Amino acid sequence: MPKFDKVMVLGSNSFSGASFCAYLLKQGVDVIGVSRSEEANSVYLPYKWTNTDQNFRFYQYDLNSDLDEIIALVKREKLSCIVNFAAQSMVGQSWEMPEHWFQTNAVSTTKLINALKNIDFLSRYVHVTTPEVYGSTDRFITEDEPFNPSTPYAVSRAAGDMSLKSYMDAYDFPALMTRAANVYGAGQPLYRIIPRMIYFIKTGQKLDLHGGGVSQRSFIHMEDVAKATWQIATEATVGQTYHISTNEIVTVRQLVEKICSRLKVSFEDYVNVGEERLGKDQAYLLSSEKLRQELGWTDQVTLDDGIDECIQWVERNLDVLKTMPQSYIHKP
Repeated sequence: MPKFDKVMVLGSNSFSGASFCAYLLKQGVDVIGVSRSEEANSVYLPYKWTNTDQNFRFYQYDLNSDLDEIIALVKREKLSCIVNFAAQSMVGQSWEMPEHWFQTNAVSTTKLINALKNIDFLSRYVHVTTPEVYGSTDRFITEDEPFNPSTPYAVSRAAGDMSLKSYMDAYDFPALMTRAANVYGAGQPLYRIIPRMIYFIKTGQKLDLHGGGVSQRSFIHMEDVAKATWQIATEATVGQTYHISTNEIVTVRQLVEKICSRLKVSFEDYVNVGEERLGKDQAYLLSSEKLRQELGWTDQVTLDDGIDECIQWVERNLDVLKTMPQSYIHKP
């Protein structure tokens, strides 16, 4: 199996990307991070929380406009492993300007793959995608489930995934794909449900719970996702796709009730029940048996422990978080 001493992480400013960078640094790997925006406040960058961030280098390049610079960096550094978290990732907002989602997730992603296919020293390209491509599920599904996307975001990701698969088939492009359940952890932006609920309780605000929170989800801690992603990059056979998920399913309401319980507050005091979002899928039930059986991966962080960690992160950084945006701000 390959051993990588240096890895490029595209989308290193995202929660998942920044957390994965932190995981790699703890493994002694040098990391080259690339994101379209300048580095965020360190409260949102887990790789800044380690004493190994001197092994991290950051480049502000946009996948949509700086492809030549990204490819030049790959060649200059002789990078044999790239993990791509870069994407337009908000679901509800994708209805408003879908062309931005298609530009990044389908067009620019395909241009990247087309450029990388000619680099002979590249041995692993890990494409981090989403279960949204399957649409709503009523059972635990495996990696060969047909696509049935229901939002512009999901359609754009499905298009990017299908494009990558065509390059894998036609050029033996050395790619692997991952689809994780609902990822969470310390450092996640406040527009995501777990940190948002904690922050709202701490600041005396009420959460709008779309549709009453009846949709079902599996919430998986980013540390478990990072471990799985690295195992896939270094141990899996090229050409495979893996689901990363726990086997614990909760409704969004049950999740919010759990947070309220752990903070010893009343659900009714901090939640308003609102209308459901357009096109919202009611369930993502991913079977992760392939990952568990082939690579021996197991999830380690319980939902209760993960929520406690997020509570501690919010409490520790509350003054800084009060100066940060509470809602998603779209960037074309």
